[in-house]
Amino acid sequence: MSADKHLQSWQERFEMAEAMQPLLGKLYRNQGVEVMVYGKPLLNASTIEIIKSHRLVRRHVGEKLRLRESFPFVEALSKLAVKHCRVDIGKLAINYWRDNKDASGIEAYMAKELAPAINHGDDTPARDVVLYGFGRIGRLLARLLIERTGKSNKMRLRAIVLRGGKKGDLEKRASLLRRDSVHGPFNGSVEVDEENNAIIANGTYIQIIYANSPDQVDYTKYDISNALIVDNTGIWKDEDGLGLHLKSPGATKVLLTAPAKGAIKNVVYGVNENDILDEDMIVSAASCTTNAITPVLKAVNDKYGIENGHVETIHSYTNDQNLIDNYHSADRRGRSAPLNMVITETGAAKAVAKALPVLAGKLTGNAIRVPTPNVSMAIISVNLNAETNRDELNEYLKDVALQSGLQNQIDYTDSTEIVSSDLVGSRYAGVVDSQATIAEGKRAILYVWYDNEFGYSCQVVGVMQKMLGLTTLSLPNV
Repeated sequence: MSADKHLQSWQERFEMAEAMQPLLGKLYRNQGVEVMVYGKPLLNASTIEIIKSHRLVRRHVGEKLRLRESFPFVEALSKLAVKHCRVDIGKLAINYWRDNKDASGIEAYMAKELAPAINHGDDTPARDVVLYGFGRIGRLLARLLIERTGKSNKMRLRAIVLRGGKKGDLEKRASLLRRDSVHGPFNGSVEVDEENNAIIANGTYIQIIYANSPDQVDYTKYDISNALIVDNTGIWKDEDGLGLHLKSPGATKVLLTAPAKGAIKNVVYGVNENDILDEDMIVSAASCTTNAITPVLKAVNDKYGIENGHVETIHSYTNDQNLIDNYHSADRRGRSAPLNMVITETGAAKAVAKALPVLAGKLTGNAIRVPTPNVSMAIISVNLNAETNRDELNEYLKDVALQSGLQNQIDYTDSTEIVSSDLVGSRYAGVVDSQATIAEGKRAILYVWYDNEFGYSCQVVGVMQKMLGLTTLSLPNV
């Protein structure tokens, strides 16, 4: 191909992606339809991100998906009365061009494949959400909730509760939402309403409330009712502490973004979210590591059975460690986080049993904190009940990542060049690094990357939806 043809091809793809953007926006804003390409969401995606999502299809299925091949499917989708669902336009297009090429045409094919979502009603009222705390996870949850702003959005971020309230605090909080050293700038505008003590982000009015205890807030004063309180402070982890939230007028349920103590259910979305009952007032979304390893362990156990194993977590340093050597109540964590690898404990392996009881007592675990700000890795070493090999195990996990009920939790890569920073912003609970897989006989070692901030936050959003009774139809069926 000549240089001119390369440029012409690029311009055609760019123009096609630009033409997609208004259709994608209207589908979400007016019909509640989220469009994806092999699991990668296109909501608020830039033209370059749309092009890149199509290029990644080759990695998954071994063949290209050209924008001129997918664009007719987006057009057809925009003409259908499809509502309140997720539609993977990449899978629909690949299936059509590879297997069907239905003589009746793309529009008829789409109408058939998306029939369950035609005029799919969703009478569930919108629910109020309050973020209690505004640290790393709190700010990412805010971003995820704000990006879904629209008439069809059923989770409304209404308030953020903070300690403090010193002069200049509001602007400082807004600034931390605007800019992030790891995840980059906020995708939109953030304004401060000093008079009313609020932040307005992409049109979402967020009341800032100052309180020193969960039971000191009257949410009804701010017209907030029946709210889900998402506690991301990590201060309270048992029923007595988290139950304080329920003493505040306007609060109905509580979700903890950390492992809980006692009888509180630890939920890994995609694995055991159906354990959540209407009467459950307090639920935990477990830890980032538990969310990363449990879906992969479930997949492996479902096919091969796990006799026992060990999980070693190579984890980015966190805010509870010290920048420089100083006193810390925990062993070793007082040493400088940016300068040392630090061996520490993790309860993630044992916590797996709360989400996947079949593995109770079968796993041990440990952790090493390393001098990176985000993205971690779990090394899962297991003894299996059935024999396998590297190629067979990888092929199985690839299929799970693309065509199973765990497709939104597990991603898969066969890149020989991928490193931790490449996974910043991954929306998956964990990403299987197939090039590092070791398997022979009944022994297997898997390497699973995970964005311990953003990927985990996406899992938390799933648990929030389940707690509020919000379900989303995903098509095509797997």
